[in-house]
Amino acid sequence: MGSELGSLVATMLEAEPWVGALEGVDVDPPRRRLRKAVFHRIEPYHRQQVVDVVGRFNPHVLIHVAVWEPDARVTTAQARTFTTDAATSFLGAAAECPALEHIVVRSAACIYGRARGSLSRPDESAPPNPTTEFGRMAARLEAVANDVGRRTGVTIGAVRLAPVLGPHVPSPLGRLLRVPVVPFSAPADPPFAVVRDSDAASALVAAARVGLAEPVNVVGSGAITAWQAILRGRRLPLPLVGPEWGLARRLSHILGAPVPEHVVELLHRGRLVDGTRVQELLGFTPAHSTPEVIDRLYEWPSVIRVPSSLPWPGQPQIDRLDPETAEVAS
Repeated sequence: MGSELGSLVATMLEAEPWVGALEGVDVDPPRRRLRKAVFHRIEPYHRQQVVDVVGRFNPHVLIHVAVWEPDARVTTAQARTFTTDAATSFLGAAAECPALEHIVVRSAACIYGRARGSLSRPDESAPPNPTTEFGRMAARLEAVANDVGRRTGVTIGAVRLAPVLGPHVPSPLGRLLRVPVVPFSAPADPPFAVVRDSDAASALVAAARVGLAEPVNVVGSGAITAWQAILRGRRLPLPLVGPEWGLARRLSHILGAPVPEHVVELLHRGRLVDGTRVQELLGFTPAHSTPEVIDRLYEWPSVIRVPSSLPWPGQPQIDRLDPETAEVAS
């Protein structure tokens, strides 16, 4: 409930008429003002505290959003550890709740692994075949949730999200696309698709509302290539072939935009999934297409500095703002 996506889900749940009491756990406080939800600030590895809070609350529905994308906020090793700790604590605690009826887990489209051809669109019937650490994390999370479902008899719904982009969502893909010089795969430049954070949150809430009992792919309509995104964002393109990606990743990391392997795979191999069943399974369709999400990515304000309207002691008063040098922090 403390992450950008988790707090967005919480605010949407507060507006749902079928939701009674609402509680959440996270290591960080919520990023939005919550009016009804009760928040508990607990580290994921403090399992007994999680068990006490979840057991006392005894929920009917658990929405598990505690997934750390590699190089979004933490390193790959930390993301793996935090995600595993959270799954063990939260899903294990929920399994002991007698009122529990349903679990929704946030998963990822990269669970399908390397695309077979640039236009490959696996649907929900395709077996997981992860080829990156983020994909393996998603597969392990779904396996843990399914095991809990088998032992307790509750239904499990996995919401397999395309890369989530939003103005406050920590995303290695979004961060990379906004740097001044953006690498892309020169030999192929395959297409990929993304989903906006509000659509991702709506899908998780809808999955809880309808009691989703199987996986579902959630992705914005349409597709885009890295080259097309670079042109829309007026960035400088950096064409790369296979061996050059290693050097590009190191340089990008130094510049503050680390590129994890699942993002390299997306740019080098593409990432498309079949999202045609989302309306059937959730009664919901993402409102924003992939090109629209990318356009909004480049509309996010940058840091601009503006001199104070009041002078420092001993400095003359600034009569007006010079548009050539004015900078505003937003």
